[in-house]
Amino acid sequence: MADLEKRAKRYPTDLTDTEWEIIRPFLPEPPKRGRKPSTDLREVLNALRYLARSGGGWRMLPKDFPPWQTVYWWFRRFVRRLLFRTIHDVALMLDREREAREQSPSAAVVDSQSVKAPSAPSGGGYDAGKRIKGRKRHIAVDTDGRLLMVNLTTADISDSAGAQEIVSAIRRRWPWLKHLFGDGAYDRTKLLDAAALRDFTIEIIRRSDDVSGFKVLPRRWVVERTFGWMTRWRRLVRDYEKRLDVSEAMIHLAMASNLLRRLTP
Repeated sequence: MADLEKRAKRYPTDLTDTEWEIIRPFLPEPPKRGRKPSTDLREVLNALRYLARSGGGWRMLPKDFPPWQTVYWWFRRFVRRLLFRTIHDVALMLDREREAREQSPSAAVVDSQSVKAPSAPSGGGYDAGKRIKGRKRHIAVDTDGRLLMVNLTTADISDSAGAQEIVSAIRRRWPWLKHLFGDGAYDRTKLLDAAALRDFTIEIIRRSDDVSGFKVLPRRWVVERTFGWMTRWRRLVRDYEKRLDVSEAMIHLAMASNLLRRLTP
């Protein structure tokens, strides 16, 4: 009865049995020698998802999860193994297959978001356009809004400079990608030259001066919706992490959770 009560779904972020079956093959195997670990990794992942969705601190984890020190130790180990990015990419490919699409997309939409980062060294950089001191998230998403890649910088880095890092690295993860959509901030010579060198085509989607008021622009609304999905996870409303790899892992943890829910009934 104790095991059944422990497995009972306590929080909306807890893994379902189907989600656990997808994730379990990617988790580290217990050592063949020595004492077997007593920590339930499913409970660790439940705690991490709860933490990301609720926005609480490590020491504020509820008592029905493992001790926060244990959860944090496993989290750092998962970050070093790129576990959350791996789970996210596999879930993304499965979700594209579910919609009868190729696993690797051929087009992506790029944009950036500046967020406050109170724990960043020196508070991060200052984005004069958004009047925000912190970090900037440069992301690329497929045409349905699934996150393909994220590049974290200080907020004073321009959109085009952050996109150059994405252009130089994204094809190693998504080899068939060739077409990029972006707004006027990406119409810069260095970025266009770097894209042409790697056989990318960048299409700039601009606002029309003839239309007054709000108007949904093709392609660009997709990436804005992705930012909305991200900020539903309260840990991502601001960047509370000191390290960039930890911040990126939190983003992949949240977005992978969204994809897993779409894959499971």
